Amino acid sequence: MDSIRGYIEKNKERFLEELFGLIRIPSVSADKRNREEMYSAAEYLKENIISSGADKAEVVKTSGWPVVFGEKLIDSKLPTILVYGHYDVQPPDPHEEWKSLPFEPEIREEKIYARGADDDKGQLFMQLKAFEYMVAENKLPCNVKFIIEGEEEIGSAALKKFCLRNGQLLSADVILVSDTTMLSLDTPSLTIGLRGLAYFEITVTGPNRDLHSGLYGGAVNNPCNVLADIISGMKDDKGKITIPGFYDSVKEVDKGERELLNKVPLDEDTLITNIGIPEFYGEEGYTTIERLGIRPSLDVNGIWGGFMEEGAKTILPANASAKISMRLVPDQDTEKIEKIFKAHLENISPPGVSIRIKTLHGGNAYVAPWESKEIQAAISSIEKTFGKKPLPIRGGGSIPVIAAFDEVLGIKAVLLGFGLETDAIHSPNENFPLQSFYKGIETIPWFYHFYSESYNL
Repeated sequence: MDSIRGYIEKNKERFLEELFGLIRIPSVSADKRNREEMYSAAEYLKENIISSGADKAEVVKTSGWPVVFGEKLIDSKLPTILVYGHYDVQPPDPHEEWKSLPFEPEIREEKIYARGADDDKGQLFMQLKAFEYMVAENKLPCNVKFIIEGEEEIGSAALKKFCLRNGQLLSADVILVSDTTMLSLDTPSLTIGLRGLAYFEITVTGPNRDLHSGLYGGAVNNPCNVLADIISGMKDDKGKITIPGFYDSVKEVDKGERELLNKVPLDEDTLITNIGIPEFYGEEGYTTIERLGIRPSLDVNGIWGGFMEEGAKTILPANASAKISMRLVPDQDTEKIEKIFKAHLENISPPGVSIRIKTLHGGNAYVAPWESKEIQAAISSIEKTFGKKPLPIRGGGSIPVIAAFDEVLGIKAVLLGFGLETDAIHSPNENFPLQSFYKGIETIPWFYHFYSESYNL
């Protein structure tokens, strides 16, 4: 495996051009008008999986956007690694804040700037090029399957159904994922847990049309006012979520794990400077790193209603809406949270308006067993290429399908990600350091090596 650095150096320009070809396809899954782009991205990946050395690959239609499946099976007695990734990306809005075109990758300051540069096209491509190296150099120690979806950013609904119908096709011993972050390239870390997600859109409707605020003000319940009251009442002044039953399944993390978690170096001053706020804020009684990993959260992701153009228009709006996401911790079930949230809104709905709740998507939290052979293999692979053992962290984000893989397929996942907090995923000017890209390609074959080595132990 020591020849990997030479292989990367020899092929690095080609690797980038192939990645850039995928990035240039604007595969925004949230926009239903993007059918051509979504299928183009899937076909592009199918061809790259084949050219990287797979025996076969295909684009499979689903109830939503297509999935890409590929495999290389060399011996049924050897373990099988199922590589998961996604080709869909977040919308690029707001366009005016990008310093370069979001779907025209540009290298500045040794970083790739583009939508999907990190999440997840760049990280997915590390997996493909690591696989290519192992096949080309006859160093592949196990069977490999690929399952790449186009709906991760909108909840993975179609992939969950695909898994239920294709358990045998997807049978494997471990799932390998590169879609998470590290603390830094100097302080490597390994994500051992992800929060779950429950995501809703609520709409408050009042009169059958916008009303003159002078003629009706004070006599009609204003949907914008009602929505503001609902949102402000979801947390108390100590940052705790007030929805009845929300914390019923939340287990307190024991003192030992909290102490271990707080040993992770978190430069709060630098983070505060990077995101341009005066200070962090959150649930009382917990540190910032605990709030980000082991505590649930609730946030408004967007809010709108009434007159929002320049100038003045004195109206009582007919309706107002908001998108609200909740990050969940282990033992909080997405479906149960949905029920208590809807019951809460029904109980507090004031007179003169109606409230509609639409479930957008979600998934349960996931925690990997630290002592398992797959996690130990990941630790060894990072130590091999970074020169130090990674610190264990719980990620605050969500990959909804990871828990579903465990629940439906009975397969544990390893979250071997190489993104950084500064990569600005989901934001304008998303980027991915070239060093992270190449370091990922270097590290992944070592995971294959250490995992296969431990398989029969």
